[in-house]
Amino acid sequence: MHDKLQGASLTFVNRSNGVSLYRLDAPQVTNQYFIVSHADSQRLLMHPEEVGFQTYLDTLPATVEAMKAIKEMPLAPPSLDILTILRGGLNYPVEEACHKAGIQVNNMNFLSCERIIENKQILGLQIKYQKYNIVDNGTILIGDIVATGDTLRECFEYVIDKYRKRGAKLRRIIFFTIGGTRAFDLMESFTERLRKEWPDFEGFTCFFYEGIFSVYKDKGVTGVNVPNIDFYWHDSVLAPEYRHAVLQQDNVLFEKCIIYDGGARRYEIPEHYHEAMEYWRDIRTAADHTQMKAFVDEKIGYTSPANFEDWLSINHYCSDSAPMEALERLYQEEEAFRQRSNNRNLKHIAEVRLAEIEATLSKYL
Repeated sequence: MHDKLQGASLTFVNRSNGVSLYRLDAPQVTNQYFIVSHADSQRLLMHPEEVGFQTYLDTLPATVEAMKAIKEMPLAPPSLDILTILRGGLNYPVEEACHKAGIQVNNMNFLSCERIIENKQILGLQIKYQKYNIVDNGTILIGDIVATGDTLRECFEYVIDKYRKRGAKLRRIIFFTIGGTRAFDLMESFTERLRKEWPDFEGFTCFFYEGIFSVYKDKGVTGVNVPNIDFYWHDSVLAPEYRHAVLQQDNVLFEKCIIYDGGARRYEIPEHYHEAMEYWRDIRTAADHTQMKAFVDEKIGYTSPANFEDWLSINHYCSDSAPMEALERLYQEEEAFRQRSNNRNLKHIAEVRLAEIEATLSKYL
């Protein structure tokens, strides 16, 4: 378990316009972390067939309701500045959400953080293009994917240096992400640093769509997954609605990850589809040497717990997350899904997904 999740629990806050808002209560963290869940963002994280401008629209309802919640929080910012990290940040509808929530945006800033590649080796990152207006004691709003957090760390260092040189300071950072547990390490460490320099820095308010995921540390039981890039459920905290939605589908849990490449998915659609096809071809090849039960356990995130109480603890659920009878039904759904899936043919699943993706891909060729 990630050390920041020790003793953590998920607390239901409210539901508005079909969006559920949860707060992560954890003794090991100083920032505010929330999960937002909606049918549209569930669909985005479940189906790689969701591409193009639709990916932007899928996160809009949850983002609007989250911004409305921010507006009602103590010390809510009367206005803010948006920072877009090219290119993945363009997937997030933060400007439109501010407009719909009635929050004033003063400046639209951007950074282009690009890989430095020599001889096919990634040597580091660099800020190549930027446009940034510094507002002293201001709040910035960012949307981006967090896997390893390397890109975000580079951008934060750059921005903080600009404020430091100008003699200005930040008040708060609001962050939206399809991302993982490494966001804790990044945001907690930056908050500790910045409060030493700027004692009035309020910290991060971070919203995760559907869940706080983890990244693979190795290639997984199939030998197919990409370490530090692909997300899965191990050591994760998921909105109950998202868990339920995935369990209603036969093959969703076995996808490469919840997001694939967010940039390609929006702007280079054929490339995204080819990546999805390559994954399922590799799974088809790996099926002969992959034990299905081990694959199911890996994707769900742990071997079958002995009882309901173990399941609650593993997933950081409690009576404040949802009514206990609803959580018990969800537990039973998951156990039924696990038993059903253990007996399925992985090669057949791959064949089905290849046919489905190829049919959709034909529209873009």
